[in-house]
Amino acid sequence: MRSVELFAGAGGLAIGMAQAGFRHAAVIEWNPDACETFRENQRHHAHAVEGWPLIEGDVRGFDYAGISKEVLVVSGGPPCQPFSLGGKHRGFRDDRDMFPEAVRAVRELRPRAFIFENVKGLLRESFAGYFEYILLQLGHPSVVRRKSESWHDHRSRLERHHTAHGKRAEYNVVFRLLNAANYGVPQKRERVFLVGFRSDLNAAWNFPEATHCEDALLLSKWGRGDYWERHAVPRRQWQELAPRLRARVERLRATGPDKASLPWATVRDAIADLPDPQSPAGSSVANHVFNPGARAYPGHTGSPLDEPAKTLKAGDHGVPGGENMLVRVDGRPRYFTVREAARLQTFPDDYVFIGAWSEAMRQLGNAVPVRLAAVVAGSVAATLRARS
Repeated sequence: MRSVELFAGAGGLAIGMAQAGFRHAAVIEWNPDACETFRENQRHHAHAVEGWPLIEGDVRGFDYAGISKEVLVVSGGPPCQPFSLGGKHRGFRDDRDMFPEAVRAVRELRPRAFIFENVKGLLRESFAGYFEYILLQLGHPSVVRRKSESWHDHRSRLERHHTAHGKRAEYNVVFRLLNAANYGVPQKRERVFLVGFRSDLNAAWNFPEATHCEDALLLSKWGRGDYWERHAVPRRQWQELAPRLRARVERLRATGPDKASLPWATVRDAIADLPDPQSPAGSSVANHVFNPGARAYPGHTGSPLDEPAKTLKAGDHGVPGGENMLVRVDGRPRYFTVREAARLQTFPDDYVFIGAWSEAMRQLGNAVPVRLAAVVAGSVAATLRARS
């Protein structure tokens, strides 16, 4: 199954797509550091990206006519800074808004489906009108915006077209806000996914149901204690913390967790087998270099070891420290190493990141967790196989 990856970044969504069985006909990214990360992994034959046709350049200048065979899926994460809570919130007024290019790719390639991902901020009330416009464009990509037409006027024309021809929309589009922790990613990371299927396929599809939940983690930790046993934490240490959650745990013991029965994965789950980056053994692991200078202050407190991490962020003016720190058992913070952050984003261990700590963390902060990408892409792939 051939696919095209736009705005590939460090490759989280692209690797997840590959794990789901898609073969990339083109992987397009403009950032030179992210492209060098791709090339470095291709040089040392990282299975995740070996052989991918990487195109370094602005997607706005890419000619899709050069892709001769059918493309089943177009995927990508249009740059999120215009809508990010950590950015300037300029939305459609921001020249980094690449949703028009995502729509162009769908229009010109006519894939059977598409998968686009973006930040939670896309659903902010202040962007509601523009988000509706995005959905209309993706549903009717052949209704092209005219040169002299404002986006408001184009939206109105799309609304008229949609109400007149709604049953004949080119793509049936759905969206959902997903929390990566609910799918086994050791990070509380909420992202909007937009998925569309070409209407002539008559595909019936829904987002995959969550498989992991907080209640199951609570039971594992405070009800059964197997979480602590797995990590060889002495019983006396964790039992001191249990009383404050006793009532909730007793309720869960009686009722059980919701449908999602697996416990959230934690930071400890993700990094427990990595050596201390300040120890001599730390240097034997790629990208596992200690970065000094971490300090905590209000709103900048880091991620507890025994919970899913906070959302890793790239930041608008450098990498935010608080979202990229670990809180040790003794309460002292330190920065995550690049390898630890890659674990939190579920990248393969043989995948390395090029650049200084801040640049590598920026790549990771912008990435889609590989595991979440694979879950969504795998579900789309199964539907496409069933309709072929």
